[in-house]
Amino acid sequence: MKPLLRAFKSSVGKKITMALTGLFLVSFLVVHAGVNALIFYNDGGATFNRGAHFMGTNPIIRTIEVALVAGLLLHIIQSLLLWRANKAARTRRYAMVKHAPRQRWYSRSMTLLGILILFFLIVHTSGFWIPNRVHQLRYGEELPLYTMMLAKFADPATVVIYLAGVCALFWHLLHGFSSAFQSLGLSHRKYGPLIKFAGMAFSGILCTAFAMMPVAMLLKWIN
Repeated sequence: MKPLLRAFKSSVGKKITMALTGLFLVSFLVVHAGVNALIFYNDGGATFNRGAHFMGTNPIIRTIEVALVAGLLLHIIQSLLLWRANKAARTRRYAMVKHAPRQRWYSRSMTLLGILILFFLIVHTSGFWIPNRVHQLRYGEELPLYTMMLAKFADPATVVIYLAGVCALFWHLLHGFSSAFQSLGLSHRKYGPLIKFAGMAFSGILCTAFAMMPVAMLLKWIN
């Protein structure tokens, strides 16, 4: 047990934990984007409401939600511990930090991007998920989520905030996707470019799907 705990607390263990929790969270994002995409049936929210009702009442999904929150918290904690360890490892201070030429800005800003995403999640869940869960507990029924979405995304400022969160998610995923494979020892010189391309395509498609929802509602492409 102790060797396993030491491995978990090590730098490599933290990176592996972040990779696994990150991939788990990505699976949720895919499902979430799929449910959001149901609005494009443009049937007054009937199909979306059925999908949202299933996600909100299915006992298996509700159980997975607990694991999802735990995974998110573990991902955040491990990332902060790694950030603190990396900061403490710098024994010299430079007036100007020189980064490796091939290192992208978003790979150096994963902690900042993660914090921005966390703030966005707080805003997003306080507007939809939390009120809906509280309403379910009090009255045994769900809120009209589709109607709430139409009302909230009719405000351009809300849409801008949402799109800013999606942009932060895109850059976070762009680095995190390939980094997760590397942390799990699945990277290879031969397949590295393919993994990077897959990460770029996945991040672009997923975040475009998320961004299209508020934009479509703001521009009244759907009703």
